[in-house]
Amino acid sequence: MSIHTPLSGRAIRKGFLDYFAERGHTIVPSMSLVPGGDPTLLFTNSGMVQFKDVFLGSGSRPYRRVADSQKCLRVAGKHNDLDDVGRDDSHHTFFEMLGNWSFGDYYKAEAIPWAWELLTEVWGLEKSRLWATCFEDEQGQIPRDDEAAEIWARQPGFDTSHLRFFGRKENFWEMADVGPCGPDSEIHIDLGPEFCDLSGVPGHVCQVNGECKRFLELWNLVFIQYNRSSPTDLKPLPSKHVDTGMGLDRVVSVLQGVDSNYKTDLFTPILDRIQQLAGHTAERRQDLLTPYRVIADHVRAATFLIADGVVPGNVGRNYVCRMIVRRASRFGSKAGFDEPFLGQVAETVLEEYGDVYPEILRNRPAVMTTLLDEERRFQRTVETGVSHLDEMIRAANAHGTRLLSGSQAFDLYATYGLPLEITRDIARESGLEVEEAAFRQAMETHRDASSAGAAWEADAGEVPQEVYQQVLAELQAGGSLPAQGVQVDPYAGFESEAPLLAIVGPGGGLAQAGPGDRVGLVLAAHNFYAESGGQVNDMGTIVSVREPRWEFEVQSVLRPVAGLSLLQGTVVHGQPRPGDLAIAAVNRERRWDIMRNHTATHLLHGALRAVLGEHARQAGSLVAPDRLRFDFTHPQAMTADEIRRVESMVQQAILNNFDVVSRVKPRQEAISEGAMALFGETYGESVRTISIGDEARVSYELCGGTHVPETGIIGSFLIVSEGSVAAGIRRIEALTGRAALELMHARMQSLDRLARLLGTSPEAVEARLQSLLGEVSTLERRLEALRLQQAESEALQLQPEQVKGVTLIRGTVGSAEADTLRSLIDRLRTQHPSSVIVLASAPDDRPVIVAAISPDWVARGLHAGNLVRQAAAIMGGGGGGKPGMAQAGGRDASKLTAALDQARDYIGEHVHPA
Repeated sequence: MSIHTPLSGRAIRKGFLDYFAERGHTIVPSMSLVPGGDPTLLFTNSGMVQFKDVFLGSGSRPYRRVADSQKCLRVAGKHNDLDDVGRDDSHHTFFEMLGNWSFGDYYKAEAIPWAWELLTEVWGLEKSRLWATCFEDEQGQIPRDDEAAEIWARQPGFDTSHLRFFGRKENFWEMADVGPCGPDSEIHIDLGPEFCDLSGVPGHVCQVNGECKRFLELWNLVFIQYNRSSPTDLKPLPSKHVDTGMGLDRVVSVLQGVDSNYKTDLFTPILDRIQQLAGHTAERRQDLLTPYRVIADHVRAATFLIADGVVPGNVGRNYVCRMIVRRASRFGSKAGFDEPFLGQVAETVLEEYGDVYPEILRNRPAVMTTLLDEERRFQRTVETGVSHLDEMIRAANAHGTRLLSGSQAFDLYATYGLPLEITRDIARESGLEVEEAAFRQAMETHRDASSAGAAWEADAGEVPQEVYQQVLAELQAGGSLPAQGVQVDPYAGFESEAPLLAIVGPGGGLAQAGPGDRVGLVLAAHNFYAESGGQVNDMGTIVSVREPRWEFEVQSVLRPVAGLSLLQGTVVHGQPRPGDLAIAAVNRERRWDIMRNHTATHLLHGALRAVLGEHARQAGSLVAPDRLRFDFTHPQAMTADEIRRVESMVQQAILNNFDVVSRVKPRQEAISEGAMALFGETYGESVRTISIGDEARVSYELCGGTHVPETGIIGSFLIVSEGSVAAGIRRIEALTGRAALELMHARMQSLDRLARLLGTSPEAVEARLQSLLGEVSTLERRLEALRLQQAESEALQLQPEQVKGVTLIRGTVGSAEADTLRSLIDRLRTQHPSSVIVLASAPDDRPVIVAAISPDWVARGLHAGNLVRQAAAIMGGGGGGKPGMAQAGGRDASKLTAALDQARDYIGEHVHPA
């Protein structure tokens, strides 16, 4: 192939975006690797995830054509490339997907020529080496995509003999079992016969979608034109869409003329840094090619993951982050690293990618700290874990099995921190496999189960998506709703008047509803907030303006499809009917409580970062009327002083009565100004910002929630708990406003009651308690001295007896603890140096026996451990120890005397003749 000018990876990425910007596309930033609001995905694994809601009809965008370079991660589930990372030239955990989309705008006639022009005219790929595939249904049910084939045939220089048709597996795209779908057209490049890795296989033929590596897929153009409602029912969509995806690493390798993604300038700076740190020669680097590749890939992935708020942990995304870091560290040891080094490699990732993805630079401290902490943590345990794994492998080999059990693999993870993937790597190096399904089952049984959701959310799931889409379409077609749908403004007050447009039940639209019916009401406009960003939904009432009167209790708010908002709840009385004019009123008191807590979370976030460092970032929240919960990244428990300082900073911001200012502005402008985008949230091109404070802002975040206008309205702020949620994730629970006042009143009343009991003032309670505790401590010491004195008296009164010439001293000594019994035995041994002494007691009804045997009788066959074990068995207990001194315990104190009698029998049976 001929390339006009060698292009850098940075230039190729920019060239793609510039090309589509010139053709009217809005260029948007990549979404987070954590897909906000999508519980079906662990990570963003393709470019279309950012626009999934548009294709499903539940969301919309202010543009109709768009392009981006999307961060992606494939390490779990259906899309899992981990096993091949480092072992071949093309698989990665993290990668970038270049894509352009059309939402009901252009279609095949534009998408195909643009792809051809970019590849051949702009980037200079040889036309003779490019091939295209189109869809032909092997089942004969879906029409062949002759439209795409004809467009390909018209492209200048395209060889029509290079067009191939394939079936559903290769050339029909579906988001899920039901929903949007359509044919796709793939572009492949012939890399040349030298790339065939099966040339020696008899009968092998190199071909597109074949088994060898000669033909490489470059770009997939998806044409979404159907909606699948069942396995056999496809209906044309009212608007056709385009969704394309091209892996940046792959196209860069082609344009730079190299035979491996790791030889592109997307990776060579990272690999060079590893070599520099290791001090290796070029030859040694080549010998360690797999470790080098794994380290480079995994550090790149971990850098982006941590920057997007994912920290190492034991479950879900956090497990993946831990596994990637630890796997990189383990391969580092194979490359000769014995000290933490991943952070130094990550510095190169930041240098190479920071201008394109500024979030990794903003979160550099978190990246560095997290990598170092996790690498150190792993290095403390890996040697022990691998040692145990080696023992398991040797045992498996000895028994002739080639499989490690899932329970063994899980024990290595739970006890020694060895992720399954590392166990699997090491096992495979010895020719063994791991029982992965059983491992995941063990993980599942130990996973913290957490499922939340209001009953109404479950009810809403019973209504098919098509019902909501039909309701919306009918309302818009009839002119009741404008194209943008229901007008929702939760920031404009607490009440609004609007007509009732529809009543929705599980079966669809209803003509009316009666008392007790649980339905959803569609008003033309309202002010209710739908649950989002951790803030719970509003509640309230809807009442009719005119006769006949009716009342509806709003319990939740649902946004099932873009443009439709349902107020869900129960009819209290009367019969609502579409067309009725109604007043929707948010519960004011509840909303004010929520707003106090939400603004307080912003103040808390700022205070945590100020006290703990910039690595402390939000990792989840709950903003409810009665409390707030705030999860944040931090490697260890906060100290009492840190909690006090954070609480004080928030309270001071409340006392300063700062203005809370909301503005809508372009997302990139807000981000460049320093506004924080929160973990796992999805943002549009225009964002709402919340700024608190003067020029030196206390807080500046992107947020769509509701807030108080001034911080003074929050009133009070109290942290009630701080604890761990997962490894590297802490949780603070706090109260504001009325709830904080109620807690303070309760604590004041408790303090007053305590002061009265102590006979002092509330201010003097602490001093009085310290004085009383000192007196109690003195009395306890005196009591202990008296007990010891009494025990000594009882012990010294015990009369020795002779058993086969052995001096035996035995008996019970009140309620003495084991330590006291040992001390008494030492006293008795001074008086009886050649003896067997057995003392017993039952403190708190827990029998304990201590025995001591002098050396001369040990030499004659007696053993204190065996003696107490035999005696304890009578009491249903056990114990043991050394020949000269031993201790045992039991369950049944009533058999203590019988246990002591057993000492005589033991001596009689076991003492050897002189």
